[in-house]
Amino acid sequence: MADIIKLEIVTPERSVVNEEAKIVMAPGTLGEFGVLSGHTPFMTSLKTGSVHYVDTTGKERFVFVSGGFAEALPDRVTILADSAERRKDIDLERAKGAKVRAEERLAKGGDGSIDTARARAALMRSINRIRLAETRQM
Repeated sequence: MADIIKLEIVTPERSVVNEEAKIVMAPGTLGEFGVLSGHTPFMTSLKTGSVHYVDTTGKERFVFVSGGFAEALPDRVTILADSAERRKDIDLERAKGAKVRAEERLAKGGDGSIDTARARAALMRSINRIRLAETRQM
């Protein structure tokens, strides 16, 4: 099928997605981008957010990613993410707990005892996980 592309999402620990898709959308650091079959090749860095794709049956799928890189070729998209998890695998309570901890760290960040950049990154990851997991309820 000419309108299908291969999508691979991998982390240093494991392969998260390895399937065919009709379209892939991802959170590039310069803005969200979409890839269809036959796309011009490019490579970009990713920010924390969600990869959204439509599988060959027409079902929408979502995967949380935290940083990394994406390579788009005419017949495939490869995402090398720092971390990734499918929406269905997100532990909502754990994500909410991580958000509270990050907010607490940032609240006392003025005293110089914590790495505020790291706490902000943890907060962004938790917010994105929560947002993605809660869309499942709708």
